[in-house]
Amino acid sequence: MQDLKNKAIRGGSVRLCTQVAMLLMRVGSVAILARLLDPTDFGLANMVTALTGVLGLFRDFGLSAAMVQRATITEEETSALFWVNIAVGVVLTVFTMGCAPLVTAFYSQSHVFWLTIVAATGFIFNAAGVQHSALLQRQMRFTALALIDLCSLIGANLVAILMALAGCGYWALIATTVCLPLFGTIGVWCVARWLPGRPRHCPNLRSLIRFGGTLTLNGLIMYVSANLEKVLIGRVWGAEAIGVYGRACQLNKIPIDGLNSAVGQVAFSALSRLRDDPARFRSYFLKGYSLVLSSNILVTIVCVLFAEDIIRILLGPKWTDAAAILRLLAPTILVYAMQSPLGWLLESLGLVARGLKMALVFAPLVIGAIFAGLPFGPQGVALAYSAMMMLWVVPVVAWAVHGTPISFRDVMTTFAQPFLSGLVAVGLVLVLRLWLGSSLTILPRILLEGTALLGSYGAMLWYVMGQKTFYLSVLRVLGGRSSVTALSSQ
Repeated sequence: MQDLKNKAIRGGSVRLCTQVAMLLMRVGSVAILARLLDPTDFGLANMVTALTGVLGLFRDFGLSAAMVQRATITEEETSALFWVNIAVGVVLTVFTMGCAPLVTAFYSQSHVFWLTIVAATGFIFNAAGVQHSALLQRQMRFTALALIDLCSLIGANLVAILMALAGCGYWALIATTVCLPLFGTIGVWCVARWLPGRPRHCPNLRSLIRFGGTLTLNGLIMYVSANLEKVLIGRVWGAEAIGVYGRACQLNKIPIDGLNSAVGQVAFSALSRLRDDPARFRSYFLKGYSLVLSSNILVTIVCVLFAEDIIRILLGPKWTDAAAILRLLAPTILVYAMQSPLGWLLESLGLVARGLKMALVFAPLVIGAIFAGLPFGPQGVALAYSAMMMLWVVPVVAWAVHGTPISFRDVMTTFAQPFLSGLVAVGLVLVLRLWLGSSLTILPRILLEGTALLGSYGAMLWYVMGQKTFYLSVLRVLGGRSSVTALSSQ
C-alpha cells in the first residue's frame, strides 16, 4: 500500500509538471499557427478532425482501460488485446478513407477529400501503441508516459510550424494529427520493450471487450453530444465560422484537458487497486477531485475576466470574434471539472453501465440545445451549450455517486471551498477594474488584475477555507522536498 502511495503521488507530481509544460507548448503553438494561418485553414482542418475525432473513440475500443482496471492480466490476454487494437485501427483507417467523398460533399469543400485520406493513417499509428501505453500505465510508470507525451507533442508541433512556415497551409494542421500518434507509439515501444505474441484465441477476451465496448459507446455518445456543434456550424455557417469557434473551444479546453488527463491517469490506476478499501478509496478520490476543481475554477475565472485579452495576445487581431465565444464557453470548464472525475470513479468501480445510461440521457439534452442555438450563429450555439451543461451538472453528480464510497455531500463540500474562494476573487478584481477604469495599458492592467486574482484566490483557499496544509504538501511533493506520506496523510 505504501508503494502505491509513492507511485501515485510521484506519478501525479510528474504528470502535473509535464502537463504544465505541455500546456505552454499547446498555447504557444496555437499562438504561432494562428498568425501563420487563416481562420479558413483551421476551419478546413476542423471539418476533417470532426470525423476522425469521433472515430478516434474506437481506436482502442476501451481495451487499454480494461487492461488497467483488471486486478490481474496474462501475457496471452495482453497479446490478444494488441491484435484486436490493430484490427480496429485498420478498419477505422479504411472506413475513414471511404468516407472522404461523403465528407467532401457534406461541406462542399473539395480540399477536404485528401485531408481526410491523410488524416485516416493516424489510426494505424495509434493502434500499434495502445497496449504498450496501457502496460506502462498498469505498471504506474507515469514519468515515462509523461515524457513520451511531452516529446511527441513537441515533435508534432514542430512539424506543423515548419510546414506552416513553408506555406503548406491547412496541411500543417493535418500533419499534427498524424505525427502525434506516430511519435507517441515509437516512444512507448522503445520504453515498454514488450513484443506481442502471435494472434490466438483468448478465453477471457470477451469480458475485456465487453468492458471496453461499454466505455467506447459511452465515450462516443459524449463526444457526439459535445462536438456536434462544430459539424453543424461548419455546415451552416462555413469554414471561417467554424475556424473561429474551434480556436475558442481549443483555448477553452487546453488547460482542463491537460490537468484532467494528468490527474485522471494516475487516479484511475490507483483507484482501481483501492476499490475494495472504501476509506482509502474515498480519501484518494477527494484529494484528486479537490486539485482538479481548484485549478479549473481558476481557469474558468480567467476565461471570463480576460477573454478579449487572451484572444488579442495569443491569436492576434484577426481572431477578435473568438473572444465572446471563449467567454460564453467558460462555464463549461467548471462543469467538466465537476463531471470528468466521476468517470474515474465509475470506471475504477466497474460501473461502466451506469456511465452509459448517463450519457444516453445527456446526449439528447445537449443536442437539443445546440440546434436551438444554431440559428443565432456560433455565439448562440456557445450560449445554449453552456446553459444546458450548467443545468445538467448537479443531477449527474448525484446520479454518479449514488451507492459508491463517495457521497453527494462529499462532492458539494469539496466544490464549495474553491467556488466560494473564486467568487471573492472575482469580486475583488471587478472592484479593482472599476476603480482603475482605462488608466492603464493592457499589459500593466493584466499584471495587476492577475496578481490580485491569484493572491485573493490563494489566500481564500489557504487561510479562510483551511486548505493551506494540503496545498503546501502538494507543493513539497512536486518539489521533491518531503516524503509522500505527508500528502497521503492529509
